[in-house]
Amino acid sequence: MKKVIGLFLTMILAVGVLAACGETKDANEGDKKTLVMATSADYAPFEYIESDKSDEIIGFDVDLANAIAGKLGYEVEIKDMDFGGLIQSLKSGQADFVLAGMTPTEKRKKNVDFSDIYYTAQHMVISKKESGIVTVEDLKGKTVGVQLGSIQEGKAEEINKNVAIKVENRNRIPELIQELKAGRFDAIIIEDTVAKGYLDKEADLTSFTISDDPEEAGSAIAFPKDSDLTEKFNQELQKMKENGELQELIVKWFGGEN
Repeated sequence: MKKVIGLFLTMILAVGVLAACGETKDANEGDKKTLVMATSADYAPFEYIESDKSDEIIGFDVDLANAIAGKLGYEVEIKDMDFGGLIQSLKSGQADFVLAGMTPTEKRKKNVDFSDIYYTAQHMVISKKESGIVTVEDLKGKTVGVQLGSIQEGKAEEINKNVAIKVENRNRIPELIQELKAGRFDAIIIEDTVAKGYLDKEADLTSFTISDDPEEAGSAIAFPKDSDLTEKFNQELQKMKENGELQELIVKWFGGEN
């Protein structure tokens, strides 16, 4: 009888352990790994909000982030902030990576690590058609607007060394457009891919591109120093380049080759 009771108790304990194991497994399966992506959602078609449709951040960089993270088994949580605060978000641990059309300059490389280049564009000077500004030399004595912390801000300072201009910055691209239309800026400098969206809507604006140092051109993904995600993202990015997935995203968001 004692053996029967002992066997019965053993069976109950075994069932309890199995049940507990099953509950733990299910709970673990419910846990999803999430990476925080910091961006500045004012940079269509890279990242932006179609406010008339929803509050969701969409764009080329968002699709790229979801594609790479998904292949690595992660979900992506997006944090929107001013461009000038993106590097600090990595240094302070607020974000796991930054995807925001960011150029990997030598100055930035001192604070964060970068992936390989995933997209290349050019700087574009935008002004009103009646301004007479058609070359860099025409900017002499003019007020030029740029986004705070952007590569274009550095480009404007570079121009200022050769052609005396007054450089002013703003946090967001729409602010630059507003200041230009209001006449407070004579011209602004933004990326050509981003500029296209505004030029298509604003018939009174004109533009020209500025050639750039090839070593400083292009956009890359930024990570905290020594993050193990850098190499993982690079490997998946390379696969997307080779199998055509990256080109499909470029065509989807930019409508052509690059």
